[in-house]
Amino acid sequence: MNDRLVGALSEDDPVVEAVLTASRALVGVAARSIAAAGGDVTLPQYRALVLMAARGPQRLIDLAEALDVNRSTATRMCDRLVAKRLVRRSRLPSDRRTIRISLTSEGRALVDGVTKKRRADLAQILAQLSQEQHVAVVAALTAFAEAADEKEVSGHADIPAL
Repeated sequence: MNDRLVGALSEDDPVVEAVLTASRALVGVAARSIAAAGGDVTLPQYRALVLMAARGPQRLIDLAEALDVNRSTATRMCDRLVAKRLVRRSRLPSDRRTIRISLTSEGRALVDGVTKKRRADLAQILAQLSQEQHVAVVAALTAFAEAADEKEVSGHADIPAL
């Protein structure tokens, strides 16, 4: 990393503006892919589904921590996802007080459908770029993800962050 640039960017820097514009485009792709898949889920709900798809069944408190929300917020979100039949709650036989959340087959199908739609939309957008631009996009986004400390879930490269 270029030490000269670390901490030297202002909010109106052209690099910040370019990333902001690209992030709006990516959020648009994400929102359209979720809407096309049906299921009537919000972006935060979809993010919870993605975490469950990547990590498997988990305690409600662990899901809340991964989402960086209060346990009560995660509980309300899961209530809505249970009502939509996208997740199920179960209690651990070893500790009946502990609630585990997991995807239903409908929840898995929704995540898979959104991922497929998103991949198709991104491929269509990226097809408009040259090979040289592809190389630059990969380098820039890889560096950005590393700087943001975004980690790919091992074995789940096909599962998007949103």
